[in-house]
Order: sequence, then structure tokens, then C-alpha cells
Amino acid sequence: MTAVLPTAVPGGLGDGSLDPLFAPRGVAVVGASRNPAKLGAALARSLRGFPGRVALVNARDPEPAAGIYATIKDASAHGPVDLAMICLPAPGCAAALAEAAAAGARAAIIYGGGFAEAGPDGAGYQHELAAVAAGTGIRLLGPNTSGFLAPGHGLTASFVPGAGTVPAGRVAVVAASGGVNHALAFLLTEAGHGVSLAVGLGNAVDITAADVLDHLARRPETRAVALHIESVADGRRLVEAVARLVPTVAVVALVVGRNEVSAFAASHTGALATSWRTTRAALAQAGAVLVDDERALVDAVGALSLIRLRPAADPGVGVVTAQAGPGLLLLDELRGAAAPVPELAAETRRVLATLLPPLTYQRNPVDTGRPGPGFAAVLAAVAADPGVDVVAAYALAEPDAFDLVAAVEEGTARAGTPLVAGVGGVGPEVRRIRRALLERGVPVAPDPTGVAAMIGALLADARAGRRTPMPAAAGRAPLVGAGPWDEDQAKALLERLGVATMPRRACAGRAEARRALAELPGPVAVKLLDASVLHKTEIGGVRLGVTTPDQLEAALDALEAAGARRFLVESMAPPGVDLVVGSRRDPVFGPVVLCGLGGTTAEALADVSLRLAPLTSAQAGAMPRELAGRTLLEGWRGGPVLDPDAFAAVVVALGDLLYANPQLTEIEINPLRLTARGLLALDAVAVASEPEVPVGHVSE
Repeated sequence: MTAVLPTAVPGGLGDGSLDPLFAPRGVAVVGASRNPAKLGAALARSLRGFPGRVALVNARDPEPAAGIYATIKDASAHGPVDLAMICLPAPGCAAALAEAAAAGARAAIIYGGGFAEAGPDGAGYQHELAAVAAGTGIRLLGPNTSGFLAPGHGLTASFVPGAGTVPAGRVAVVAASGGVNHALAFLLTEAGHGVSLAVGLGNAVDITAADVLDHLARRPETRAVALHIESVADGRRLVEAVARLVPTVAVVALVVGRNEVSAFAASHTGALATSWRTTRAALAQAGAVLVDDERALVDAVGALSLIRLRPAADPGVGVVTAQAGPGLLLLDELRGAAAPVPELAAETRRVLATLLPPLTYQRNPVDTGRPGPGFAAVLAAVAADPGVDVVAAYALAEPDAFDLVAAVEEGTARAGTPLVAGVGGVGPEVRRIRRALLERGVPVAPDPTGVAAMIGALLADARAGRRTPMPAAAGRAPLVGAGPWDEDQAKALLERLGVATMPRRACAGRAEARRALAELPGPVAVKLLDASVLHKTEIGGVRLGVTTPDQLEAALDALEAAGARRFLVESMAPPGVDLVVGSRRDPVFGPVVLCGLGGTTAEALADVSLRLAPLTSAQAGAMPRELAGRTLLEGWRGGPVLDPDAFAAVVVALGDLLYANPQLTEIEINPLRLTARGLLALDAVAVASEPEVPVGHVSE
């Protein structure tokens, strides 16, 4: 059934606000049922605690005196209905959405499936929903979602059992999946946090993660956001929303897709899975903290909802443990996460020596032995150390030995340094201790791994706070034409960008190749020169180490046999460390720059660093530090040392070039060799969208 779009309705319809969705004055369940097993009945039950107006819509069995109406128009005639909760089969949803908009509803949820995730027919129903939402301005959550929780408003817009028991808190959940949304809300509840808002986006026909993040920026009750990503339609908009939010609200992101799950993701959400690596890089560049699983997500977002460190490049961690074994586990986790655990200052160690037995380790971490009355003084001494920005403490709960809550409260009060506590043990008394610490604003975990996850999130957030925002396009990149262009012309473009290359000659035939051999410093590489061939080595189109006329003739014979009609003769570069550096146009995020070690091997091993373009020199210069093989760039065994500024200049130039030229889809230098003379581009390919062939020539 094709929906008929209503005209605009007074009262703010189409203003884009999500308040009618998450804080409505009244709601209507469209598709309500007297059968308790039906979805409509479950939704009606979930609304029993809602303080606003609740209307039920059932065209087959209306009873206005009992608040059950034949249409949503009838329901709205008796009081405000801002939110329509639609639980109907997919074919009827577009018409129901249009009727809700005509009746004055400003937001709607469609719970059922059978849309884009179900195939071509479902995709058609989804297109109808999108048309209604766009034509009327009604904001739509879903379809294919289990709804949302807004405990602070007393609103459980979900049919999931137990959802109404989730308490209000300082953490918001924005999840691609309704199931993950509820799983995270329940985990946060178990951890003692609760939620300010928990949203499952479903197929996200209208309302996306970016919309919800922008809404949360105006909600002071939210201090941290747990963001779950399966796919992204508009990458730049998501990145901009995260960047706007993180100065005041921390964002922790879990991105699905580290392993091959795209086929399942497509069936689940009706969208192809976004590149995991690119999405994570983009979110980190925007200031989000990245985690790898849902437990780390809960730990991280819980800690950040309570404390955030001052922006710093490398905040120091002071570690205090009442048991050596768990302390060693904690230290190992922190070292693995590259958390700085500096040796304590001499004055701090002098104070600790007066508090602890001489056999205990006191340099950082600090092992107190079995905890006792002096535990607070130890915490205070470590917290006051000039190199410590946050304290990670762990102790088994021993209520008969000492008051851990009082010790933490006293120890942190003296220096004002934030503290994350690990409290081991079981039973009601341990739960009371953890709850008391949370009430005092102290993040708490039951084990060393949880403490390390919290500390890692605090450090990542502090480092992100120092990052500069993405710059606007500088306008300094040259404009290029349509191509196709060969390697020689691509290198001419690189030279205009300030990237060094080796001396070379483009040769139309053997005679020119012979002259080039005589004129260029040897030895030389002889290559097939053809704009239509991107991977010359795969067809035998490259001959290296040519020094004599006989070697040249043999090389030319081989290249002609491979189809060459033109040749590139180029002096060979001195030895060094090879990198791959490039920029490509990602279909979701736009221009992206990449660097890695060892050419294609680095990418195969996932040893690459990514950023969105345009980017600053500081952002580009930091990319090599993320590589597992970065030691090779630091003078390994007497080798060359990478100049971060020179490297950044290359990366920034490639990103600017792609950003300034929409017809370019990719430009790559592989390899870019680090030598004693600096960086040299040994091969280059640039590709345009139309025609889809190599490009590299600068328009005159």
C-alpha cells in the first residue's frame, strides 16, 4: 500500500528535534492488542510507568472509554500524542506513519522487521517509510528495532522483558542493534551505572547515530556515551557529531567488523558493513575512545561518566596494590596498553618508606602487602607524586582489616588526583563497598583487567583532548585533469607536491632508452610505461639493476614481450626502509590517507595507520608511531631515521590533493623509501573515477 503524505501539521512538525521521541507528552501504541502475547500488548505493558498520556490504537476492537481508539487521529483528538509506537506488519507501516504525522505526531518508532534486511520487497517498504518521513518531517526510529529506554522520563519504549528495571544514570547508549542496546543497558545496570538514554537504531531510515549524538549534546544528564557501530551511511556526519560532543561528553566506540562478518551484517541491517579499520580511525580522529568488546565498553564508559583527566599527551599512572599477584596482572595490562607507569619521585619514595615495610616494592607500582590502616596514606602519597595524573588501586575486600571506602576517600581527598579502584571479593559486603565507591564518584571494577580497561579509556580520552580539529581544505593542492596518465606523469605531479623522486626519462623507443642509460646515474630500473597498467611487476614489466647496454637490450626485449611500447628508465634509489603512503576516496568517509611499512605486506598484516583528510601536520606526523614496525623508522641497526615533519608534508599533500580533486579516487606511493637522503617516491599510481584508468598528469 502506498502512503498518502499529509500536509504539514502545526506545532513544530519537522523542526528536527528528537524531544518528541525521547521526552513526549503523550504516546500512542498503534497495533495495540488484548492478546498478552502480542507485541502491541507488550508495549502497552511497558508504558505502565510512563507519567504522560498513553493511548492505544486498534482499528478492529476500539473502546474509547478504555483509551482504545480506532485511529490515531481519534486518539489525538482526546489529548496530545507526540510519539506513535507502531507495531504492524511491514506492508502497512508507511500508511500508519503517514496517518500518525497527519494526526500531529512528531515522532514514531517502527518495531517490526521485514524491511531492507529481508530483501527486495522489504527494501521497497523501507523506501516508502523514508519518503513519508522526508515528506512530513516526522522523525522515525527504526524500523527493525526494539526501541529505547529513557528512565529519567519514566519511558520504556521497548518490548524487551526487564527493560523497565534499568535505572536512570549518566551513561547513554547509542547502538546499531536493539539487542546490543539492551545488552549494554543491562550490563551498565549490573555495574551500578544505569542509563540516561539507551537507543537501538535498527535500520536507521531516518534517525541515525549522528542525530542521537547531537541530541545528547543538549542533555546535561549524560556524561558519557557508549556508541555501537555496525555500518555507517554518512561517515563525515558521524565524525562531525562525535567531534562536537566530545569536548563535554566522552564517547566510547565499539565497531563491529574486525573479522569477516559483512554477509551477516547485510542480512541483519540491510547495509553493507563499513570498513572496520577506517571507521575506527575516523572515530578516534574525532576524539572517541576505542574498545574491542562490550565488557571493555561498559568499563570505559562507566569510568568516563564519573571522571575525565585533563588533556595531556602521556598522563602518568600510579599503581597501588594490596596484593602482589593482582598488581602484577594490572601492571602487565597497563604496559600492554602503552600506559605510562613512571618511577615515583624521590620524595614520594621517601614518604612511602616511612609507611611500608622495607621488603615491599615502592617505585611504581607500590605493593603495600596486606592492606591496613596506612592504606589511605599510601594512596595519598602516590596521588601527590608530580608524575602521577591518575591512580589505579586494587585490593581484596577485607572489611575486618580496614575500611576501604574511607581509605580511598581520604587518600584521594588530600591530592585531588582521580583514582580508579579494583575491589575483589564476593557477597553483599563487597557489593556495598563497590556501590559506596561509585556514589563517591570513584570508578570501580571487580578485577585487574577491568581497572586496566578503565585507566586505558581515561588515558585515551585525555590524549584525544589534545588533538587539533580537522582543518578546512587549505586550497593549496593543484587541480588535475581527467587523465589517463602514466607513472612518469604521476611522478611529475608528486614533484609539484614537493615529493622527491629519482632522475628518470620517459622513452618512446629503444633509441631514447639507450640515451637515457648513458645520461642517468646507474644502475637504472627499466619499466613498462603504460597508463592502463597499474601493477607492472605482475606482468613482468619491471627490470632492475641495469648497468650495461647488453643488459638494457635484454630488458627491453622482455618488456616488449610483455606488451610495452614505451619505457621508463630511472636511476635506482639507495637502500633504505620502504613504506606505502596513499590517499583514497572511501565511499563512506570520503578522502582517507594511509601509511604502512613494507608495501602490500604491511596492509596484509594490518600494520597500517589511517586518517581522514584533510589533516594537520601534527596528525600526519603521529601516524608512524601507531605502526607495529615503527622501530625500523628510528635508526634500526644504523639505518635511516624518519623525519616526522618531512613525512607529514607528504601525507598532508596527498590528502589535500584528493580533497581538492573530486574526480580522483586514489593516489599511492608504493614504495616511498626512507633513505639517508630522506624520502624518495619510487613508484606512483593515481586513479580517476572517469575514466577508470591511471592518472597523474597536472593540467596546464
